[in-house]
Amino acid sequence: MRLFLVGDDWSGTGPANATLALRKSLPSDTLYLKTKNKLLRASELLYKMKKTETVVFSGHSKQNILGMRIAKKMHIPSIYIMHGCVEYENKINKREDAEMAADERTMMKEADLLLAVSRQFEDWLKDNYPEYKDKIAHLTNGIDWDQLKETHDMLQRDMDAVLSVGGGMPRKRIVNICEAIGILRKEGYPNLHLIVAGAEGEDTDKINSYDYVENIGLVDAKKMQETYRNCRLFIQNSIFETFGLAPVEALMAGDDILLSKHCGVLSVLGGVGSDDIIEDPDNTEEIAEKIRNILKNENHTRLLVETDKESTSWKKRAEELMQIAEEVRQKTY
Repeated sequence: MRLFLVGDDWSGTGPANATLALRKSLPSDTLYLKTKNKLLRASELLYKMKKTETVVFSGHSKQNILGMRIAKKMHIPSIYIMHGCVEYENKINKREDAEMAADERTMMKEADLLLAVSRQFEDWLKDNYPEYKDKIAHLTNGIDWDQLKETHDMLQRDMDAVLSVGGGMPRKRIVNICEAIGILRKEGYPNLHLIVAGAEGEDTDKINSYDYVENIGLVDAKKMQETYRNCRLFIQNSIFETFGLAPVEALMAGDDILLSKHCGVLSVLGGVGSDDIIEDPDNTEEIAEKIRNILKNENHTRLLVETDKESTSWKKRAEELMQIAEEVRQKTY
């Protein structure tokens, strides 16, 4: 069976990187869009649709609606990989967009199968979009273990540096990390400081108001890798995180990690204990206590050793997608 994978795999965003990693692991005859020109994409969609048995749309894009409708007319099943829920995420980030939300709902309606990128996200979708629960499943994002490098000696790191990504997006709850760092600076960790990476958002001004916080904004991949390697601890404190590739990148760069219980990446990490998880992202005292525990007892080695490399690889995910696609094809048409 030949797949047609449709999605952004060039922009460097989390979903784009996941799409690219998946594409590299799929069979060599897999079709994908080559043009970035919006006008030419429609023609390429139609042309390549004729050469496939199943089409997979990865990530939110208005072009997906056209592609799904073309597929339906040609009796070709379509799968929509949802890396997030823009309707809900825009709402909690205080940047609601009615058009984006409407497009997303249309895609959910038109697709024959919806794949969440973690089991947690699958459950959330079923609870919040019950009208589609019978066609919601999950294909967890993979991990590119080939990028795992020998970690730098911890003595070469800034042992007082904590890192978080997400910029000013309120759903990342970085302000609460700032507050927790402030607590610890008064309780035995006077040099502890936070580095924040990511685009500006509603919380940016508040984040910038702390004198022990360095906001480096959006940075390229090379700078991000350097930042991971130079920090001691990475924190993802999101109240909604469908997967989250950044914690994996941080872990492979040698950082300890601390994650909120809402991070979908927890579904693929082995060896995770209660001290590695923030139960309430809005509880600054809990965040401070969990940071203190990890500063005393590193966790990156344990998590790396106890996470199964084979079952979490992109190769395995590609194999699973091929199996899912075949099942959808047999069931739908």
